[in-house]
Amino acid sequence: MKVVVTRKFPDSIINPLRDKYEVVMWEYEDKVMPRDLLLKESKDADALLVNLTDDINNELYEQSPKLKVVSTMAVGYDNIDVAGAIERGIKVGHTPNVLTDATADLTFALILASGRRLIEAADVIRRDEWKSWAPFYLTGQEVSHKTIGIIGMGRIGEAVAKRAQGFSMKILYHNRSRKREAEETLHASYVTFDELLERSDYVVLLAPSTPETKKMMGHEQFAKMKKSAVFINTSRGTNVDEEALYEALKTNEIYAAGLDVFDQEPISADHPLLKLPNVTAMPHIGSAALETRMKMAQMARDHIIQGLEGRDLTHEVN
Repeated sequence: MKVVVTRKFPDSIINPLRDKYEVVMWEYEDKVMPRDLLLKESKDADALLVNLTDDINNELYEQSPKLKVVSTMAVGYDNIDVAGAIERGIKVGHTPNVLTDATADLTFALILASGRRLIEAADVIRRDEWKSWAPFYLTGQEVSHKTIGIIGMGRIGEAVAKRAQGFSMKILYHNRSRKREAEETLHASYVTFDELLERSDYVVLLAPSTPETKKMMGHEQFAKMKKSAVFINTSRGTNVDEEALYEALKTNEIYAAGLDVFDQEPISADHPLLKLPNVTAMPHIGSAALETRMKMAQMARDHIIQGLEGRDLTHEVN
């Protein structure tokens, strides 16, 4: 059987596949496998090990009659036509749970960096502009004892709330359904979406990417936030109207933003949001802790073996 791997992985990850199957692996870790090459190699492939930059759609399915498994090294799978896979009996695996703590850590790092203007302050030193102490120089927003509003109280949302407890923050949340256990253990209060926006000092977006959440944060939502509020997005860039966010930040309708994801990725240095001093931007590194990424890679690889051996996948989307 043939397995196509769309990014370069360490030998420790790939060798168990090579021991069992023919493996065709793209030679770069930091470059997307060209679409024409992916389609070519998929024609006689039994399995694909992909990531969130690969478009796995009906075009690929129609010319890949042997395909049995698609395994993505990601929690999200909006780049995969799951319905089309179900129709064809193709198993789809993803890698939830293992990246919860790493993403929560990065989320809280963005809270601290954005609220306390850490990137701005570091750049002052790099530019040799620090000449004297001043009473109100580079003052930011406190984090301790402030109110955090979490949109999407899944595993990552709960992990962020746990970290917020350490900073004695008041925790609000909004979710499709109430999480009674989270309310009890995390002392979180369930509120409406609008109330969360109006009351929170830090608004953290952790909603999944769905048709309902597309651009759920727009002009109307940013207008409801406090002028001193900080917006954090470590979910999906498609959940935010970036033009509206830019205007809210430029006109000081909100205080700052910390972003790990963008509508179109990767972004370039001339992206409008990067021109604003009150934006802390990261290149989608929410789960980029070495231990976490290795666990994700191992899980994605194991899904390939499970599927080709006719077993259920540990984390099967369909």
